[in-house]
Amino acid sequence: MDDTTQNQNDQQTTTEPKTSEGVPDVAALQADVERWKALSRQNEKNYNDARTELSSLKESQMTDAEKAIEAAKTEARNAALSEVGSRLVDAELRVQAATAGVSLPPAEYLNTTAFIGADGAVNTDAIKAFVSSLPKPSNAPEFAQGIGLGRQGDSGSYAAGQIGRDALSRMSPQEIAAARKAGKLDALMKGDL
Repeated sequence: MDDTTQNQNDQQTTTEPKTSEGVPDVAALQADVERWKALSRQNEKNYNDARTELSSLKESQMTDAEKAIEAAKTEARNAALSEVGSRLVDAELRVQAATAGVSLPPAEYLNTTAFIGADGAVNTDAIKAFVSSLPKPSNAPEFAQGIGLGRQGDSGSYAAGQIGRDALSRMSPQEIAAARKAGKLDALMKGDL
């Protein structure tokens, strides 16, 4: 009896325990999922074994000329991929850098062939590792801002409640004396406003 007829028999003999409402139990469903996973793994293993056997059978029946042709095809494929690979690496580096929000060093300082695998394909894991090692740009200014320039920007809470020059010009002498006594002209008198 081969595997397929045995699997069909397993499928026919397996009955799911059902609750009183006719709905499958959670444990039964989980067991069914595990059974299908196991069958899938077995089928995948069988396929890989058959594929390996077929390729070894084809290789053993090849003549020397056919083997040379296959080797030339493989070599040509790898050469073409290595030529195009550097462009693919450049593109992948730019995409990963843009995604991470970092800037790349100039291209002449990068060894892009280090990111190409032996088969000519782009090694995206190596590119991601390289881009993640680059320093992130900071939002802080590079140099200290406003050193020795005195008070900067809005006076904030210091100027709150202070009277400015234009308001002072519209006040009577009695109002000016009362504002001075209340401390509302301190900033104006110090020259901050």
